[in-house]
Amino acid sequence: MKRKIKITMNAPVVLGLVGISFIATVLSLVTGGFIGELLFMTYRWPLTSPMTWIRAFTHVFGHADLAHLVGNMSYLLLLGPLLEEKYSSKTLTAVILITAFVTSLINYVFFPQVALCGASGVVFAFIVLSSFTSFKDGEIPLTFLLVAVFFIGQQIVDGLTVQDNVSNMAHITGGVIGGWIGYKLNKK
Repeated sequence: MKRKIKITMNAPVVLGLVGISFIATVLSLVTGGFIGELLFMTYRWPLTSPMTWIRAFTHVFGHADLAHLVGNMSYLLLLGPLLEEKYSSKTLTAVILITAFVTSLINYVFFPQVALCGASGVVFAFIVLSSFTSFKDGEIPLTFLLVAVFFIGQQIVDGLTVQDNVSNMAHITGGVIGGWIGYKLNKK
């Protein structure tokens, strides 16, 4: 007897983030960046504007181009389902929201001339959080230390030596948030 194969929604939060990001990026590209700047990019704007606060969270959906989108979504699709299964959809949603807000806040305060978009901070939060999957109380996983050295160390070096449109601040911030949440969740 043949078994039917069915496609399942194994990681609704991750798949939702990927789907919304795809739509946001396509809308931005089709409108010549207008929709991206309006809804999916965070930048210095009056704190009294509701859009400032909305964009503090929605900037993770917008991406500069399809290569930027594909790069981030590849990591999210690789790491996200495992994290969502281990920690829950609710926890992963919290990781995404905290990372979005904190990277937006840091960008607003310290980089007033920079517009920020993309899920790179969330990607780095996921990368570092994934290194805590085998954490035991009283131990520091070697994988966490190596991830910190390789991924976050590279971002610090790149931030000091490379002039490009990559937000090393968002990467470092996401990594710190992923490490902090991973430690807190696994400490019990």
